[in-house]
Amino acid sequence: MAATRWKKKTMPIIKPQNCLLVIFGASGDLTRRKLVPALFDLYQKKRLPEQFAVLGVSRTQMDDDGFRDKMVEALDAKYPDAKKAVRDFVTCLHYLPLETAKPEDYPRLKQRLEELDRAFQVNGNYIYYLSIAPSMYETIVEGLGSLGLQREVSHDLELKRLIVEKPFGYDLHSALDLNRKLLHNFREPQIYRIDHYLGKETVQNVLVFRFSNGIFEPLWNRNYIDRVEITAAEWEGVGTRGGYYDGAGAMRDMVQNHLLHLLSVIAMEPPSSFDPISVRNEMVKVFHSLRPIPEDAVAEWVVRGQYTKSKVKDEIITGYREEDNVDPFSRTETYTAMKLHIDNWRWGGVPFYIRTGKRLPTRVTEAVIYFKATPHTLFAHDSSGMQAANQLVLRIQPDEGTLLTFGMKRPGAGFQVERVNMNFHYSDLGDAPVPEAYERLLLDCMQGDATLFARGDAVEACWRFIHPVLESWKNDSGVKIYGYPAGSWGPQKARELFGDPEIDWRYPCKNLVDDGLYCEL
Repeated sequence: MAATRWKKKTMPIIKPQNCLLVIFGASGDLTRRKLVPALFDLYQKKRLPEQFAVLGVSRTQMDDDGFRDKMVEALDAKYPDAKKAVRDFVTCLHYLPLETAKPEDYPRLKQRLEELDRAFQVNGNYIYYLSIAPSMYETIVEGLGSLGLQREVSHDLELKRLIVEKPFGYDLHSALDLNRKLLHNFREPQIYRIDHYLGKETVQNVLVFRFSNGIFEPLWNRNYIDRVEITAAEWEGVGTRGGYYDGAGAMRDMVQNHLLHLLSVIAMEPPSSFDPISVRNEMVKVFHSLRPIPEDAVAEWVVRGQYTKSKVKDEIITGYREEDNVDPFSRTETYTAMKLHIDNWRWGGVPFYIRTGKRLPTRVTEAVIYFKATPHTLFAHDSSGMQAANQLVLRIQPDEGTLLTFGMKRPGAGFQVERVNMNFHYSDLGDAPVPEAYERLLLDCMQGDATLFARGDAVEACWRFIHPVLESWKNDSGVKIYGYPAGSWGPQKARELFGDPEIDWRYPCKNLVDDGLYCEL
């Protein structure tokens, strides 16, 4: 299918009100790789406020010029043809070395904010970004609150917002505790819990795809859909993150936040209007409708795995337990697959399947909608010998786009059905590049649009759902963890979740190692 190119329209650009972005942990990797490049993209598109500044805060000893030099180095590497624009942009960057763990240091922060406020005329509009270890969240929030730096004179005249990076807690109890501590100083409407998956253009397009097309929404229910499958695969292993990952695992790192929120976008009811409250209300309803998994039945509904050493294209791939900073007897999952149900009127009886893992054959995130087969089979099978049920593939990354499969008659005598594809790729829209997630989310926060940010009750509901799974894995040594060779699609045990030997996961690419290899660890 040839993609229709966007027609350029001259639309007035409504800029956010003047503000100051304060990044805690500004010397870290996220600021250099994601946040400052996202701000530079907004700068080039003239989407930043008329008066705007960034104050980087971190323990690292550095001045304004040193901070700018670091950011110039990162931006030059990413935008080699925009050197002049880079140097113009970084004049809005400032830096303050601060021991965030010391309450006595926060008056220095207040003084610097007041200086920049006067220089850039931001009128007390501050956005605080916590790009720092979660263990420091409470300390920073208390430090801001002790000096009234979170207080708004009027919600209409002055903004104070807090962007919180994941993880939002380590388990249910810590998530509840974190929300309590944040709400002690900030109101819920001031808190923006960032999940970069919701900032991806193709995740947002799921909403548009569903609610702007009359041909799909009537089919989006138990009457026409057989099952839904969500995959988030990564080729990379844990790399240098072994210390962090061994205490987290795939369930905490991917399922609790990214994939359950993607599930909610796919499964939610149409909101009454497209505003933050209405959209997020419908997302939370999905989380509350998830059928609880009993702790003593986790093994029937959830499979966990861990990648093992293998050989891929003459290269030896290290097993998880041999990675740096990983316990050699670790039972942390690098792969998890689960079957779940949404007990409501729309989805009653429709199984949802989620899988995610590291060291799988490729990097891909997609959702597959499997429609029910025709009630009466006139043309028994396609050329592969299988009944041709329709599939809708929503590709989140990479090669973002949409694919619809359906049956067509194969040329020649008889009525042999061939499965064909109709697809759309965002890359076909050469003059409409897909923006980075952080670019969209930072702009939304400046504009006060919380639609694509997680609400506190949504985070807590997600933790409540996976809590029995984590408790079972922690307390029941009899729950197995399956090894799978790096480069394979995970443990074969995950196929048993379907309960039907004729049904299998969709495989976007072939295994890089032999099929059928797995063991208990």
